[in-house]
Amino acid sequence: MAEDENVEIEPVPEEDEPTNYKPPPEKTLEEMLNKDTEDESLRKYKETLLGSSAAGATVIEPHNQNRVLVRKLVLLAEGQPDMELDLTGDLEKLKETVFIIKEGISYKIRIDFHVQREIVTGLKYIQRTFRKGILVDKMTHMVGSYAPKEEIQSYTTPMEDAPSGLIARGHYTVKSLFTDDDGNEHLKWKWSFNIKENWN
Repeated sequence: MAEDENVEIEPVPEEDEPTNYKPPPEKTLEEMLNKDTEDESLRKYKETLLGSSAAGATVIEPHNQNRVLVRKLVLLAEGQPDMELDLTGDLEKLKETVFIIKEGISYKIRIDFHVQREIVTGLKYIQRTFRKGILVDKMTHMVGSYAPKEEIQSYTTPMEDAPSGLIARGHYTVKSLFTDDDGNEHLKWKWSFNIKENWN
């Protein structure tokens, strides 16, 4: 929507939880595998942890150099069919898809993604929700670190409660960002939902 086109998502630290955490220096998959090779138990642990990646870099899309390939956002509400956004196509078209959410319900968001080529450390999901151009909610979720795998990997947020009441009903625009400790922007997209008294 035009009212919030100029609002940008910026990865920001959680204001209420200051931390001195500094991400470790980035290492390639090969560097990790070649370190401590004389330690048999550590070698086996790495193989277990990295799965098929221990044999060499897993590549899902050879033409795509990105390490994280975000596939889908799924809104999960108890007793309702999953509501999905396909994040593999034209992201501009997502603005045309509007989820309907019943006021006051509890829901989760699941993000499905592939990791290829190298380990990704400190994945984060950042979400900013706007109503009439005003920021009304913000959240940052630490997703974790992931090794490359052929299988889809996913992260599900903790349960959230939709606002309720006459004032809460209406249209909301969401700006989502999938990033990591190194500041890589894996995917940024916009989507929207309407909060209504009922599901239809």
